[in-house]
Amino acid sequence: MNRVSGPHEPEPAANAEARWPMAAAVITSAVLTMLLPDTLRLGPRWAVPLAEGLLLVALTAADPVRIGRRSAALRAVSITLVSLMVCSAIWSTVQLIDDLIHGGSETNSAGALLLAGGIVWTSTILAFSLLYFELDSGGPAARARHMPATPALAFPQQLSPELNASHWRPRYVDYLYLGFTNSTALSPTDVMPLAPWAKSVMTVQSLVSLVILGLVIARAVNVLA
Repeated sequence: MNRVSGPHEPEPAANAEARWPMAAAVITSAVLTMLLPDTLRLGPRWAVPLAEGLLLVALTAADPVRIGRRSAALRAVSITLVSLMVCSAIWSTVQLIDDLIHGGSETNSAGALLLAGGIVWTSTILAFSLLYFELDSGGPAARARHMPATPALAFPQQLSPELNASHWRPRYVDYLYLGFTNSTALSPTDVMPLAPWAKSVMTVQSLVSLVILGLVIARAVNVLA
């Protein structure tokens, strides 16, 4: 027997996340990857952006306007895309640290160093925001249908009963804000990690951001001095 939504329960389609914010984040990340110096990029200039583009096209073709279709194959493609972005961002961070220690070409100019560091830092924010977006509460398609009583990431709307947000769903912009604040404050701000994986991922992102900001700014100041 099919379950019929009650008068106060929106249909899944009403809660489905729009595809374009997630797609815009992937495209932006791909463009930033192409702007990185060759020594900081994972593979040839075209390799990672091409792979990300193909995965994004596959997702968009199967579920174009809103992310509401639940499919193991689509879920696997989404996880692969986000994992590739995170691996690429961490690889660039490691290479940047190596160049700072051993004196890479971009470390001799404060402008070039700040530009490269800014690109890597922004890439990590986009990658981790999409990782939160994809892993929290089973992903966007699952969130459109049901929010667990205890989410992995607790937003203010879920922690404050007086807001009466029982049908509220986090959107990509909420996870982008989480990624940004975790990279700047280096700790949770208004979003609390409850699940072990969420605490672990936020810890990794904070450490990556701390290393990028600390070493890059210190080296740039040293070059200018």
